[in-house]
Amino acid sequence: MLKLRIWGLLIGLIASTSVFANNSLPLEIKGPFTQGALHLGKTVAGAEVTLNGEPIEVTDNGYFVFGFGRKAKLEHELTVSAKGETHTQTLTLSEREYDIDRVDGVPQKTVTPDPEQVKRARKEAEKVWLARQNASKNKHFLTPVAKPAEGRISGVYGSQRIFNGEPRNPHYGEDIAVPTGTPVTAPWTGKVVLAEPDLFYSGGTIIIEHGYKVNTTYLHLSKLHVKAGDTVKQGDVIGEVGATGRATGPHLDWRVNWGNTRLDPALLPQLYED
Repeated sequence: MLKLRIWGLLIGLIASTSVFANNSLPLEIKGPFTQGALHLGKTVAGAEVTLNGEPIEVTDNGYFVFGFGRKAKLEHELTVSAKGETHTQTLTLSEREYDIDRVDGVPQKTVTPDPEQVKRARKEAEKVWLARQNASKNKHFLTPVAKPAEGRISGVYGSQRIFNGEPRNPHYGEDIAVPTGTPVTAPWTGKVVLAEPDLFYSGGTIIIEHGYKVNTTYLHLSKLHVKAGDTVKQGDVIGEVGATGRATGPHLDWRVNWGNTRLDPALLPQLYED
């Protein structure tokens, strides 16, 4: 008998639901069922898993991980096949509302980089994209996450500014307002796949890969204590908070991705709640 346990964020509440089907495939999914969330799954070893028809890699002991972006559709199909049986489960997400800040009368030169800056930023974005294609067989994301810094939350995932009627890119991280020089630590063990001291938008930037397409990013750093190729342990100091790049004050902007799907770091602790 299949037993599916879902930990979901529904209308602001954690909901736990059990679904039973007439077969013998065990399946457990943890994580808030809402836009922007990362999820951990567990089934039998050797199972094949797909999400909306796309394969998800499964660990040797049956774990898998996946996530939904900021504006993901609200219904998805997760299919598990093993031991000659197949089960498809519909996953229903709650829709989120994001903070939208409209600002008019801003001088255009203040919000629009010059062409040379745009060219530089595009080259750097390609470098970041390539770094996020790294996907090892490590399972570090199964360890409960440790926040990389503690402080006042000054910016949230999904928020967006509209200058003079023109939408800017949404914010895809969690901002922690702390002084320049505050240590930034690794939330999970992993491998550094990018360490750049001076990117146009994000300044000092580090990306760490934690296995199975899960990676985290740290922006606006004043100092980097690691280089690409380094292995870091959970809790290791990887850099220091700053205000580099296009930042208006010292803070850590940290982010989590599943591949190139941008997720909400603030939801991560819910993955590890019983």
